[in-house]
Amino acid sequence: MRRELTEEIFRVADNQSFETTALEIFRLQAAECPVYREYLQLLGTDIASVGDIFSVPFMPVTFFRDHNIFTGEGVPEQVFTSSGTAGMHRSHHSVRSLALYNESLERTFRLFYGDPSEYAIMGLLPSYLEREGSSLIYMVNRLMTLSGNSCGGFFLDDYEALMKAIDSARLAGVRVLLIGVTFALLDMAESHREDLSDALIMETGGMKGRRREMIRDEVHEIIMEAFGVTSVHSEYGMTELLSQAYSAGEGLFRSPPWMKVLIRDSHDPMAHSVASGASGGISVIDLANIWSCSFIDTDDLGRMHEGGLFEVQGRFDEADLRGCNLLVS
Repeated sequence: MRRELTEEIFRVADNQSFETTALEIFRLQAAECPVYREYLQLLGTDIASVGDIFSVPFMPVTFFRDHNIFTGEGVPEQVFTSSGTAGMHRSHHSVRSLALYNESLERTFRLFYGDPSEYAIMGLLPSYLEREGSSLIYMVNRLMTLSGNSCGGFFLDDYEALMKAIDSARLAGVRVLLIGVTFALLDMAESHREDLSDALIMETGGMKGRRREMIRDEVHEIIMEAFGVTSVHSEYGMTELLSQAYSAGEGLFRSPPWMKVLIRDSHDPMAHSVASGASGGISVIDLANIWSCSFIDTDDLGRMHEGGLFEVQGRFDEADLRGCNLLVS
């Protein structure tokens, strides 16, 4: 591998540079990721004939449950595990370089939201705090550290303490970013209706079996009405990805330049499209996944919109209920 390849991930500026870097990473992973290499062999893939991202075979996300997806040699610095209900076989992602993950996270946040120091970041993530290995907890904690604002912090279900922290941030003239798992935000909306119209509220999806599944519009309407905000932001991420996409409202997500979402045909998993209006399974190319697998077929259903925006419409039948953005319509 060329030494500069990891640096080129964050130099991607257009479709051409994305495809060039993606194909180089594909060839690297086809050679040095044992699980992906075997998968390609079973498919009968001719590596030399893969000339664009639409001819790259994507690996099913479920492989992260049963295999160690790792490219090259070395020891992972961190192993992230997925959330899920009791007894579920969880996915695990061996992260070779936390520095690479941090760079992807920080660049993406600054791209869409500015400097973390502009916010008091508060996490309402009870189910994630109660277990180890959550990439979401790592992400939010990293943003809190970058924020440097002492008003921020994690809260289980202590809404009184959360409101005191929010009031402290207001007195300090710092905008609040409240990141919450969906069921926790809905619980708070029922028991503590507050004026949070000056805050940015971001839901990460997930009912965790605590509440009935609800469509996105219903969830956002409840949150907006309870807290007086005009929109609800969302984060689209998962254990198996080192990059995230964000929505500033209406469920339309935008990804950073080194992450691309494609829609695969529900009847032909090898056929992908980025055309506006295309609907089907969501497939993701995450160049930051250079040390695992960058080409992943998720269990999510979605639809493409103009300008590369996408929405998450639900899950394939019988897909595991877990983590982020599982609002099934």
